Amino acid sequence: MKQKNPWAWVPTLYFAEGVPYVAVMTISLIMYKRLGLSNTDITLYTSWLYLPWVIKPLWSPFVDMLKSKRWWIVTMQLLIGAALAGVAFTIPGPWWLQGSLCFFWLMAFSSATHDIAADGFYMLGLDQHEQAYFVGIRSTFYRIATIFSSGLLVGLAGALQVLTRNIRYSWSLVFYMMAGLFIALWLYHNWALPKPREDGEKEQKSVQGIIDEFRQTVVTFFQKPQVWVGICFMLFYRMPEGLLAKVSALFLVDATHKGGLGLSDGEYGLVQGTVGVIGLTLGGILGGIAASRDGLKHWLWPMVMAITLPDLVYVYLSYALPESLLVINACVFVEQFGYGFGFSAYMLYLIYYSQGEHKTSHYALCTAFMALSMMIPGLFAGALQEAVGYQSFFLIVVVACSLTYIVTWFLRIDEEFGKKKSEASK
Repeated sequence: MKQKNPWAWVPTLYFAEGVPYVAVMTISLIMYKRLGLSNTDITLYTSWLYLPWVIKPLWSPFVDMLKSKRWWIVTMQLLIGAALAGVAFTIPGPWWLQGSLCFFWLMAFSSATHDIAADGFYMLGLDQHEQAYFVGIRSTFYRIATIFSSGLLVGLAGALQVLTRNIRYSWSLVFYMMAGLFIALWLYHNWALPKPREDGEKEQKSVQGIIDEFRQTVVTFFQKPQVWVGICFMLFYRMPEGLLAKVSALFLVDATHKGGLGLSDGEYGLVQGTVGVIGLTLGGILGGIAASRDGLKHWLWPMVMAITLPDLVYVYLSYALPESLLVINACVFVEQFGYGFGFSAYMLYLIYYSQGEHKTSHYALCTAFMALSMMIPGLFAGALQEAVGYQSFFLIVVVACSLTYIVTWFLRIDEEFGKKKSEASK
């Protein structure tokens, strides 16, 4: 059987990976804000939706053992499509909050499972050369999915509100469109995804064998040098961003008399969903290039400053409340560029910590701590903001940046880690 061209499925696979994550983590924020929920409730409910990504290492062995990864991918895409349709169906109804949250939970678990299967399938469906070649392509299309979802779709919801003069029906139509998109992706990937022979070969393991293997993975994870320093770094390095991420989105769209900037959905789509994502992407690319040239240790403190100091732009925005969209775009771009550059240090440290035996499983545990680092502060961020107001909240975020500096101070990193081999050998 002729091998499928990777261009036929890698871009669409990672586009499909990005859309539901953004729907759960970003679009839900704006939708619930427009539907009248308080910031306290929004951040509490949506932060719990991080949980599937926190605990996905618990069921990833079963994804490997049961069925093929191809089967998991197409099945999860169908479930995501059904969950999107469920959100669309419940929004206009009387039980819109309970119903939509229920389907967001289904979407979150399906999306986390899809991530496990897609990343594993990527390694099975491509040889080593193709994996290296397409790593930038997959990241690019994930970013395109982010711009499409938090930029175009949020802007579309705003345009539909003008046309229909009904907020609920506008958001319902947007989610029906997303459901249709995922049904199309499900049909397309049923045809386009290759069928690697390795994907059909299942290593026979008992449930007890999987549990024992997971226990061994956890034990060796906690036996690594600087384990508690590493865990504190994973949990607290992004603590300021965990506080900021959800509240900053709500601040951009909240009414001016409540201390927000009062952006329309279309303006939000441009500012956060497009300009912000571009800044984040460029910062991440530059961070990767810098670390690969001189090593993680060389760039660690510049990256710490990059991920913390730009948080000051929200202090400025909350006090100045500028009406100029250009100024707002510039501030968001600076903050997201800094975050992208500084986040490179975090991701490289996860790889550094995961080195050695069980590195794949250890990296999965590291990503669980990464999701937890966003989930925990998000749970109370909205309540804190409503208690003190946007201005004081953003000052608290800046003060919380001290945690980033403290946990970084205790790290011990090999000077050669991250450098090209040719550089390290000189």
